[in-house]
Amino acid sequence: MDYYLVFLLILPLMWLSIRVLTSKLASQTLPPGPKPFPIIGNFLELSNLPHRDLAKLSKTYGPLMTPKLGSITTIVISSPNLAKEALQKNDQAFSSRTIPDMARVFDHHEFSVGWLPTNSKWKNLRKACATQIFATQRLDATQALRQTKVQELIDHVNQSCQSGSPIDIGRVVFTAVLNSISNTFFLYGHGPM
Repeated sequence: MDYYLVFLLILPLMWLSIRVLTSKLASQTLPPGPKPFPIIGNFLELSNLPHRDLAKLSKTYGPLMTPKLGSITTIVISSPNLAKEALQKNDQAFSSRTIPDMARVFDHHEFSVGWLPTNSKWKNLRKACATQIFATQRLDATQALRQTKVQELIDHVNQSCQSGSPIDIGRVVFTAVLNSISNTFFLYGHGPM
């Protein structure tokens, strides 16, 4: 009976010590960052404008920092040069990252360049994006579509201002961007809508 009691006391202590040691070893290889709170991480340091909060934190911790969002350790890059090095030169290291549950809901993790592991499917999709979607000639060819959508957005805002009706600018801009992307992918070369 006493052995069980000793075992039940030692087991949590061993688990806690292993957890502390592994977290210290992991934090030694990560960039510096703000000290996280247990469970919630650094969420208290972020407002409804997290990009500004992260920019302020980068002035303290540098262009490469490690905040924790809840229990998830994240790495934030706020320098264009470091971002280019990480995303272009070391792209293979970032291609097999953790897939959030929201990406799994509609099977985006099986078809998206951002979530696929490095394999032939990922290479083919990446090549298609580089040559068919984001190529300079392709972007130049769809410039008129984008300009049309921006003009439609401006006309809608002007009409709403003249009539005195309120505008949910976030929704209007979201719709304009979504229409522009949809036209780029699906209505290329089909004339006016």
